[in-house]
Amino acid sequence: MVNVKIILRKKVNNEGLYPVVLRITKDRKSKIISLNFKCSLNDWNDSNSQFKKSFHNHSQSNLALARIKEKALKVINDFQLDEIDFTLEQFEEKFRGKELNKISVFEFFDELITDLIKSGRVGNAKAIRETKQSFFSFCKRKNIVFKEITPSMLDKYEVFLKQNNNSDGGVAFKMRELRSVYNKAIKQGVVQEKYYPFKIYKISKLKIGNIKKALTREEVRLIENFDVSLYPNLAEGKSLFLFSYFCRGMNFYDMMLLKWANISGNRIYYIRSKTKGRFNIEILPIVQEILDFYKMQNLGTDYVFPILLKENMTATEIQNRKHKKLKKFNSDLKKMAEILEINKPISSYVARHSFATNLKHSGAATDIVSQSMGHKNVAITMSYLKDFDNDIIDKEMNRLVQESVITHYEYSRFAV
Repeated sequence: MVNVKIILRKKVNNEGLYPVVLRITKDRKSKIISLNFKCSLNDWNDSNSQFKKSFHNHSQSNLALARIKEKALKVINDFQLDEIDFTLEQFEEKFRGKELNKISVFEFFDELITDLIKSGRVGNAKAIRETKQSFFSFCKRKNIVFKEITPSMLDKYEVFLKQNNNSDGGVAFKMRELRSVYNKAIKQGVVQEKYYPFKIYKISKLKIGNIKKALTREEVRLIENFDVSLYPNLAEGKSLFLFSYFCRGMNFYDMMLLKWANISGNRIYYIRSKTKGRFNIEILPIVQEILDFYKMQNLGTDYVFPILLKENMTATEIQNRKHKKLKKFNSDLKKMAEILEINKPISSYVARHSFATNLKHSGAATDIVSQSMGHKNVAITMSYLKDFDNDIIDKEMNRLVQESVITHYEYSRFAV
């Protein structure tokens, strides 16, 4: 819903007059655009947003205001015809005559980062900011526009990143963030799709190493039986890992935000922050033990786990706390794996990966695994089950070898 109105500001200026401004409201947010008109309260008709006859040149001035409103409505109509979900800043730029395709990549990055922070998505803003800093360390021109980012430039940016000790995974991460920003620029009409460089430059060519290995069911049992009385500093890490694993791979961010209000009877109800999918999970006995333990702690907040220690934290405070606690969680898991002689890289993500793989090993169909994890399509689930597929292929290859040996033996026996 977009609304445009010409109003008289309530704040008086140095001349004792009140500025006449254009106010545009979109998605419950407003922006004020000055129009270089001003008058006294007695000269303004608030009901029809016009100057009264007492205002000098009121006819010509009211005609000018009508043309201004007509121009604003045309700008909005143009955006809507092009199916562009414009921002208030983009409206002002077009209203003032600045062409969208002249908006620089640097300016667009800044605007996007500001919008993410305002909406509380501090983690996303941080990732975009890091990509911006990296890209403009490579490209020194702050006035570069999107259509100047070519496949050739991306190839050179890739070389720059590798020369600065970025792994293929690090390069892929920054390229995906840059691609995401470019897609938003296309959606908002800042650049035409015909200039899209990622049709030619393929991020998939980057070989991502360190494939995360799922823990076997036996390895998860080792963690279940881990004696925290000998290592009390690792107790929280054990609880969080098992809670994640037995709650269908609930990720760390959702565990951090989980409240006692999300628990009713023997079920956990929550909305996954990443996909907004709704979950309704049965509380298994081991999960109930963990919940009972933290209920007894009486932490003084509505949160289940002692990650966020107070209510009403700002988005930045939540992000900082998440970073600190996730770092400790992953460190604790590595120490636990070393003690238990689990020779696999282990992190918070591995709990989710292990749940998917072990559920599949138990005989569940892939679509059931997909539904249990809240994936929007089975292709995402398959990426979790790569190790499982490899195991199946290895077994089939070994069987093939054995059959080949038998066949060769039988042939030799008859050939004699």
